[in-house]
Amino acid sequence: MVLLCAFVLGCITGQRSMLGPAFAAWAVRIGIINVAGTPLAFMGYHYTCLILTVCAFGELVADKLPLTPSRKAAGPFGARIVTGALTGATIGAAGHSIWIFAIAGVAGAIVGTLAGFAARTRLAAAFGRDLPAALLEDAEALALGLLCVAGLR
Repeated sequence: MVLLCAFVLGCITGQRSMLGPAFAAWAVRIGIINVAGTPLAFMGYHYTCLILTVCAFGELVADKLPLTPSRKAAGPFGARIVTGALTGATIGAAGHSIWIFAIAGVAGAIVGTLAGFAARTRLAAAFGRDLPAALLEDAEALALGLLCVAGLR
């Protein structure tokens, strides 16, 4: 179940690159995940949670802007892979399985990037514009992240 959550949070990271790390940081901060004494202990720091949350909300807004690059472009795709690895590693650090969980986070980020792009493209075509599709994607990612973190309890 925990490995599945790392994958799912990685998928969320593929949709919104900062949302997965924000969920992981808050899971550490509120005590759902214990990463004390690991290299990822910083994920539970107050300022880490604050910075990642601000970045995640900023990305939710920036994603709707017309000049925002495609998530499949090299830079944004690479960022999603890195943040997916961080998210997965954070989830796995409590059980000292950082590398396996980081790989699950990366796999999720790749799937989330590609599947999220395809789904949003289809939804935007069905709506005749992108904004409703983007808002549905945001709602799905937020709901799935909350469910996943709740499932870690």
